[in-house]
Amino acid sequence: MKAIACVGIISSLLTLSLLKAEDKAAVPGPLKEHAWLQQFVGEWESVSEATVTPGQAPMTCKGTMSSRSLGGIWVVSEVKSEMMGVPMHAIQTLGYDPQAKRYIGTWIDSMFNHMWKYEGIVDDAGKVLTLEAEGPNFVQEGKTAKYRDIYEFKSKDHVVMTSSMQGDDGKWTVFMKGNVHRKKK
Repeated sequence: MKAIACVGIISSLLTLSLLKAEDKAAVPGPLKEHAWLQQFVGEWESVSEATVTPGQAPMTCKGTMSSRSLGGIWVVSEVKSEMMGVPMHAIQTLGYDPQAKRYIGTWIDSMFNHMWKYEGIVDDAGKVLTLEAEGPNFVQEGKTAKYRDIYEFKSKDHVVMTSSMQGDDGKWTVFMKGNVHRKKK
């Protein structure tokens, strides 16, 4: 009887281990595009200049970004800053969609009730991530506009971030540009 129970347990364990091996094979792991995103992981400090209204003098914004990996597939960043004397807190997700062959992500913050949904690409040199989204127009209430966020890796510890909005004439206007430096990985 003990021998039969042992064979049953061993058979069950063997079946379970084979099923787990099949499950792992069915779940795709991180791709090279996901690995590219991992360079965002770490603690960062930023200094940016923002122009909310055209013709207005730019204001300086300082902030922090804490980014972590989620399974090697997503990067989740928590951003804290101050804009016009108002604290701003944001969460950004970045990933890669292999079917669409596009980088994807979201941005939510404490200043707007809009979830920005990103789509974009990395340049051929592997240094610049360009993301585009649509959201509320900052200068024409009740309208939407297209936005572009560009992350340019100058080095592994220095990123230049540029945010632009597309006008009715099709031209892109930069409204924020900043330098982000890694404090620690």
